Amino acid sequence: MIFKFLILSDEVDNFKREIKIDADATFLDLYGSILDCTGYSDKEMASFFLSDNKWRKKQEITLVEMDTDSDEDSFIMEECILSDFLEDEKQKLMFVFDYLTERALYMELSEIIPGRNLKKPFCSISEGEAPRQIMDIMEVKQEAVSLDLGESFYGDENFDLDELDKEGFDGLDELDISSDTESGDLY
Repeated sequence: MIFKFLILSDEVDNFKREIKIDADATFLDLYGSILDCTGYSDKEMASFFLSDNKWRKKQEITLVEMDTDSDEDSFIMEECILSDFLEDEKQKLMFVFDYLTERALYMELSEIIPGRNLKKPFCSISEGEAPRQIMDIMEVKQEAVSLDLGESFYGDENFDLDELDKEGFDGLDELDISSDTESGDLY
């Protein structure tokens, strides 16, 4: 049986990969074929997550054994056969390739082809550039921050910054912070 995966990115609109792989291959084989078709390094930590239809993470399959104190079973790519975890077309997975920022590729088991086998996986469609594998955490934070203090500050469309006053802030006058505020130090 052959599994055909469609792989997309939420960062790069024109990125698309399709991988065909034998259903009896391991997640490590799938990992290797993803690295081959994206140009990613094998020096970084990565995981697959089986996901529900809304991309919520369910079961994690890691590249290496994770030492956890959890009661959950630990699954590693080298020991996990694809067909033991995937059985339905349209089943969703996430491939987390940047652990620090939790950036991922979104995968769907787009087709199951019964009665055929593959000796090794291959990329049948390769469009667009893959998202950069490693992104600086500060770069991600700057992209993710959207500070809109306009009309809907805290959900109140009638919020007016000029309406703030000292009411409700009793006791703050007694703090002696005047000498340190010029240097920027509050304590």
